[in-house]
Amino acid sequence: MNLINRLKEIFSIEELKNKILLTIGLIAVYRFMAAVPLPGVDPLQLAALKDSTQGGLLGLLNAFTGGAFARASVMALGIMPYISASIVVQLMGIAVPYLQKLQKDGESGRKKITQITRWLTIGITLVQAPTYITAIKTQFGLGPEAFLVSGATFWVSSIIILTAGTIFAMWLGERITDKGVGNGISLLITVGIIANFPAAFLQEFVAKTTNAGAGGIMMILIEIIVWLVVILLTVLLVTAVRKIAVQYARRTVAGSVQNVAGSRDYIPLKLNAAGVMPIIFAQAIMFLPMALGNKFPFLSGLTDINGLSYNLIFAILIIVFSFFYTAITIPTNKMADDLKRSGGFIPGIRPGKDTADRLDSVLSRITFPGSIFLAALSILPAIAFQFGIQQSWAMFYGGTSLIIMVGVAIDTLQQINSYLLNRHYDGLMKAGNSNRKSNK
Repeated sequence: MNLINRLKEIFSIEELKNKILLTIGLIAVYRFMAAVPLPGVDPLQLAALKDSTQGGLLGLLNAFTGGAFARASVMALGIMPYISASIVVQLMGIAVPYLQKLQKDGESGRKKITQITRWLTIGITLVQAPTYITAIKTQFGLGPEAFLVSGATFWVSSIIILTAGTIFAMWLGERITDKGVGNGISLLITVGIIANFPAAFLQEFVAKTTNAGAGGIMMILIEIIVWLVVILLTVLLVTAVRKIAVQYARRTVAGSVQNVAGSRDYIPLKLNAAGVMPIIFAQAIMFLPMALGNKFPFLSGLTDINGLSYNLIFAILIIVFSFFYTAITIPTNKMADDLKRSGGFIPGIRPGKDTADRLDSVLSRITFPGSIFLAALSILPAIAFQFGIQQSWAMFYGGTSLIIMVGVAIDTLQQINSYLLNRHYDGLMKAGNSNRKSNK
């Protein structure tokens, strides 16, 4: 009943209702385009391509694009080139003075960085598009009968269409961010992942109920319970913070300086400040031994994504990248300077360098258990597979997919709650104005 009342409350706010409906409409357009195959490709001949994208990095790419990668769709590259461009720009911001200056220029600098990211996205797509076409023609087992058109016409048209598809996906994501409920790019990825959920669960259900000795309905119930527990643990990882107490000696209130020495605030440091980026970096590196395993026999043990050696190295890389990405994205020195300028300080710690060292020390201590937790969640799909769970369903037991879904769901709910909170405050303000008018 509370859920129904909350939905009524949400759709009673005209602005919020329009944002939600616009978001749903744009997502529907994205999903429709993901089902449209490239001109010249026979969609009935793509079984080999679907089989090649069941696991590993290709499986992750296929999940991020909502199956468009395995359908040779016009949106086959999806939003991934934009993600790659964003990562490159973010990393270059550490070493390139021009980008560092833009990061300090406020809104104007942010717009220029966004424009640079867009152009870099086009450049990356122009490289990935011919690579994708070459792969589906030579490496994924598609025969000549799968291509209705060949030659330069197919290559040029496919590269242009794939590039346009990525630009269109980027535009949809930005429109959802600006005009919808926010988190446009993340929402598109999440919808793509969720699109694979029904088929994955149905495949697991059929396997457990039709095969003798598979466990039947009881095993399905156990798997669902375990899955819900994993989701709960993922929510804890995404939302957990370490609060650093901050005290302000003086603040400006209503145009005057008042002594509020007893007032306290806090700095929230996230347990997993790096998000899913360590997993993405680690998977990108692990793709290399998978690709070279056939040429170098000593790497053959790393070609099995469910093997012990693969997952051990994978977990170690995630821990390493968690520290690396946290260090470059959480500017403790800048946080300390901003705190000092605003008249705040950590009790018992001197402002300036000592505060920065304190923040860095706390961040390092909480990043270690957070990175281990993240690594454990990331290898859960491989563990689930070892217990007889289908590969497509095991993917939802952890890893990038589950963390992205949980993180985006929490952010979206927070966005909606903020609109409801603002509406509540507006109502109070209007009530207060009405009372003042009646008293007059």
